[in-house]
Amino acid sequence: MLMETPWWRDAVVYEIYVRSFADASGDGVGDLPGIRQRLPYLAELGVDAIWLTPFYRSPMADGGYDVADYRDVDPLFGTLSDFDELVAEAHRLGLRVIVDIVPNHSSSAHEWFQAALRGEGRDRYIFQDGGESPPNNWQSTFSGPAWSKTPDGQWYLHLFAPEQPDFNWRNPEVHSEFLDVLRFWLDRGVDGFRIDVAMGLYKAEGLPDTPPEDQAFKAESPIWGRPEVHEVYRDWRKVLDSYEGERMAIGEVWTDSAEDLALYVRPDELHQSFNFAWLEAPWSGPAFKKIIDDTLAAVTAPTWVLSNHDVIRHVTRYGDGLTNSTTGLARARAALLAMLALPGSAYLYQGEELGLPEVKDLPPEARQDPIFARSKGELAGRDGCRVPIPWSGVAEPYGFSPEGTRPWLPQSVEWAALSAERQSNDPGSTLGFYQEALRARRELRGTLPDEIIWLDAPEDALIFSRGPLTCVINCGSEPVRLPPHDRVLIGSAPVEGHLLLPDTAAWLHTPEA
Repeated sequence: MLMETPWWRDAVVYEIYVRSFADASGDGVGDLPGIRQRLPYLAELGVDAIWLTPFYRSPMADGGYDVADYRDVDPLFGTLSDFDELVAEAHRLGLRVIVDIVPNHSSSAHEWFQAALRGEGRDRYIFQDGGESPPNNWQSTFSGPAWSKTPDGQWYLHLFAPEQPDFNWRNPEVHSEFLDVLRFWLDRGVDGFRIDVAMGLYKAEGLPDTPPEDQAFKAESPIWGRPEVHEVYRDWRKVLDSYEGERMAIGEVWTDSAEDLALYVRPDELHQSFNFAWLEAPWSGPAFKKIIDDTLAAVTAPTWVLSNHDVIRHVTRYGDGLTNSTTGLARARAALLAMLALPGSAYLYQGEELGLPEVKDLPPEARQDPIFARSKGELAGRDGCRVPIPWSGVAEPYGFSPEGTRPWLPQSVEWAALSAERQSNDPGSTLGFYQEALRARRELRGTLPDEIIWLDAPEDALIFSRGPLTCVINCGSEPVRLPPHDRVLIGSAPVEGHLLLPDTAAWLHTPEA
């Protein structure tokens, strides 16, 4: 008999980009009351938990990832009472709640940074003398130098936008502040935290000049993945373990090795780290197999993700450059089914259950991502995956906001056919497929081993089994013969006979010997 596992270990978590999920106030921006109104939709979809992107007080220089007050809700999104009511309603519906925490940097409007500009408590951030030139050659991930000069001639570090100064984690006061912030939200009933830029926080002593290739996200560069960060998460784990109800934390860890990723999820550190390898992989059977093998060999509590608020939606990634416009969606559905068959937890991004593509034709004047502005338009930024999602109707705002309200980013004219309302009564729709796939996964929960067994397959197809479940995904251009089975549990497209078409996946039931 298989032992019961912690809820987060095999959960399906739904990311809500708060600004773009549902607008109840009518200002064109999503908010907490809007999310609360749509929680029954998520319960019916079949997810186990929601993850909320930052809703804290913020000037919104980076969509809320520039936090001015870690213990309050920005009026744009509602109030603390709205948050409490959302958590209560989510729990009533059986949904856990994970919130974003941003420890690498604050907003330049944060009271600590404002005090630092006045010369008070400057060691809470990273200030350096540099003369007329920045103290080193580090570049911002948002383009341009990672340093800005203050009126008194010193420079401060911001690995993202200038409005996001980096904390100095070598100052114990920063440690104490974030332990208190964690307790504040745990006391309000949150079930876990998603840690933004979890491989950040510490920088190499001396802040040395670094070759451009070593400034990328990688293990133990002078900028990212410093070994000191692990002591932070050991302290955070103690706080989480002191609360009842299996509270958890998952880190946003961009790295270049599965072995480095595994360091963050040692027994006394984080419960999970995001595994972005599949998200970054091409549509390829061998590529997928290597990622699965590397991940399962390195990590005992794996996670899988195909899209999030920082990357091009996978419907578009899988279809770019192809003449058949439906191929991207077919591949996205197949990848979802393969992902859900793997041991571990799955993280979905809002709107992927509707088959939403990236919005590529946003006009320059509408774009709000600081990446677009700082690169002078050379980089499109992330707005295309953050467009408010369509709920109903045939024209903007598609039920996202009250009728007559213009959303904060313009929606695609093609979304009338993709709204939740339009798909809700169509079992063949992408929404219907997600509901069916998540229902099938729930029915198998607790009955499958954590190990997978690879079965013989053509070069660009994958076939693996977990107990009575066999998953087949065909990434090639020719049909693939299915292995022996007694019935098809679900397919990303209709499965007829003993062949699986290209760009398709299926779950098969095979009686155990």
